Amino acid sequence: MTPVLSTLLFSVLLLLTHRIQELVEACSCAPAHPQQLICDSALVIRAKISSEKVVPASDDPLDTHKMIRYEIKQIKMFKGFEKLKDVQYVYTPFDSSLCGVKLEANNKKQYLLTGQILSDGKVLIHLCNYIEPWDDLSLSQKKSLNQRYQMGCGCKITTCYMVPCSITTPNECLWTDWLIERKLYGHQAKHYACIKRSDGTCSWYRGGPPPEKEFIDISEP
Repeated sequence: MTPVLSTLLFSVLLLLTHRIQELVEACSCAPAHPQQLICDSALVIRAKISSEKVVPASDDPLDTHKMIRYEIKQIKMFKGFEKLKDVQYVYTPFDSSLCGVKLEANNKKQYLLTGQILSDGKVLIHLCNYIEPWDDLSLSQKKSLNQRYQMGCGCKITTCYMVPCSITTPNECLWTDWLIERKLYGHQAKHYACIKRSDGTCSWYRGGPPPEKEFIDISEP
């Protein structure tokens, strides 16, 4: 093998190793409908971000990890009343590879924040939570936060990536945004909620007439 070829192969291997390391270190979240993310969260609030500060992740002097502590102004709480009355701070990992969230701390932009409440009462948020600028939410999503999403927490939302795609249980709704629009947060995510009916089955609702059946169930043509 010539010196030039050896150098080229070494460079390619080095690049591949670096790329693999980047992929391993990157944050990865399973796709989930906004309703599912809200149902899985202990806390759901609307808030402004007043300031941010980098703080230690724990009191352990040997722990070198950092957190970003966002000071917030809570505007409205949709979920979490039984554990917290008012939230002053939320915490997120400093590193994006650990799913840390970067928010605009200018006391102007409003966010929908969802997250978990730790045993010490701290609120933890990360990229796998549903965190969106408030103005980016549809009117239907904003209305669903009050009660509609939580009415469907007993339902199962299944993502459809290809046909055939059909329900396997009565309490299941098929999420077809990727199949129809080739994006996850499309029309269905922005305008519909999967609600459990009195007979125990689940179906998509928009707050008006139910969507057409072919929009609910995608199967082999």
